[in-house]
Amino acid sequence: MIESLLVANRGEIARRIIRTAKRLGIRVIAVHSEADADLPFVAEADEAVLIGPPNPALSYRNTEAILAAAKSTGAQAIHPGYGFLSENAEFARTVEASGLIWVGPDADAITAMGDKINARNLMAAAGVPVAPGTTDPAADLDAAVTAAAEIGYPVMVKAAAGGGGMGMGVAVDEAALRTEYDKVRAFAERMFGDGSVLIERYFPRVRHVEVQILGLADGRVVALGERECSVQRRNQKLVEESPSPAVSPELRSRLLAAAVRAGEAVGYRNAGTVECLLDAATGEFFFLEMNTRLQVEHPVTEYVYGIDLVEEQLRVASGLAPTFDPDALTPRGHAVEMRINAEDPKRFLPGPGVIRTWVEPTGEGVRVDSGYTEGNTVTPFYDSLLAKLIVSGATRDEALDRAKAAVAAFQIEGPKNNVPFFAELLTNDEFLSGAYDTGIVSRMR
Repeated sequence: MIESLLVANRGEIARRIIRTAKRLGIRVIAVHSEADADLPFVAEADEAVLIGPPNPALSYRNTEAILAAAKSTGAQAIHPGYGFLSENAEFARTVEASGLIWVGPDADAITAMGDKINARNLMAAAGVPVAPGTTDPAADLDAAVTAAAEIGYPVMVKAAAGGGGMGMGVAVDEAALRTEYDKVRAFAERMFGDGSVLIERYFPRVRHVEVQILGLADGRVVALGERECSVQRRNQKLVEESPSPAVSPELRSRLLAAAVRAGEAVGYRNAGTVECLLDAATGEFFFLEMNTRLQVEHPVTEYVYGIDLVEEQLRVASGLAPTFDPDALTPRGHAVEMRINAEDPKRFLPGPGVIRTWVEPTGEGVRVDSGYTEGNTVTPFYDSLLAKLIVSGATRDEALDRAKAAVAAFQIEGPKNNVPFFAELLTNDEFLSGAYDTGIVSRMR
C-alpha cells in the first residue's frame, strides 16, 4: 500500500480522501491556497503546504507548485480528487514521469475520453450505444447547420473538450443554432483552450443515468451499479440516488455491460464513471461521456455496495487486489445524495459569506461529507459546494423519509444555501414517484 499521499484538492473531497487514507495508516499531505488556510482539511492532514494565492490557476491548478510540495514532503503518490487537475492528462503524465504514483486512470485513457467526439467514436466502435451526432468537429457554422439538418432538431451544441455541464447549448432550429454555435465555441476557446464543437441530437425528456466502473490492478473492469442524476440545474447535478428508480433488472444488465465495454475499450484502471442518457419510456440509452476520476456522488454507490471507493482507488494504484469479490457483487438498499451549495434556493446564484451557524444532521443512515464548519468563510474563488448530505435506507421510501428529517435538521446561517430547495424537492410528487427526468427543477421553478 502507498505510504504517503498528497491530496491535490480542497474542501470536502480533500477531507474525504484524508479520512480514508489516515484510516489505512497513510501519511497525508494537504496543499492549500491562502484563502483556504483555515479550512478543516488543512488541519486534518499530517502536513500542509501553502501553494499559492486564491486564484486556482496559481494554486490548485499550479502543477509546478503541487509537484514541488510533493517533493519537499516526500510524498509517494498524488490523489487529484475531482475538478482542478483530476482530468488533466498532461499533469498525470508529469506526475508519473516524476516517479510518483498517480491515483487515477493513466494519461492515455484521460486523453481518449477527454475529447467528446473522440470518446463517442471509440464507444461506438466498442458497441456502446451513442446518440446521433457528428463524428468530427463541426469546423464552422455552415458545417454545424448541415450536420443539424441531417441529425434533426432539436440538437445539443457541445464543447468537445468540455465537462461538468459546461459548454453546452440547445438549438431548436437553425436560427438558434447560429447563436448557440458561436456562443459555445467562444466559451470553449476561453475555458478549455479548444474551440471544437460537437453537434448531437437533443432529447428534451430524458433521464441522466451513470454507471460507476472500477478498473482493477489485474486488468479487469467491473461495474458497481448505476446512479440516477436527473435532478439538475444548468446541466449540473443537485441530487443523485442509487439504484435508479427508472432502471429495471434487464435494463441494468445492459447498462452495466455497456459500461464495462466502455472501460475495456480504453484499458481503464482505477475509478471512473460512464454517463448515459436514458429514455425511460423505450429503455434506450446513449453514451454521454466518461468521467476519468472519482465523482462527487460516489458515496451513494459506497452505501449500496458496502465499499470505500477511495480505498479501492488507493489499492488499484498500489497494485493490490480489491477488498471485495468482483464476481460476487451484491447491492443492498437505497441511497440518495444532496449537494449542499452556497447558493440561493430559487435562482441558484452563488452566495458566499462567513458561516455563523453550522449544525450537521445525525441519525441512522445519515452521513455528511463537509468541507466547512462554523466560523469558516466561504469565498467566491471556488465551486459553491459546501457539503454532501448522503442518506440511506433499506428501501427508497425509507431513504427519502430519513432525508426529509436530515434536511430539516441541517442548520446553516451566514452564506446563502440551497437546503430549502431540498425540503421542497422531498415533498414534490414527481420526485417522490421516481418518474422524473432532467427537466424536474425547471418545472419546480
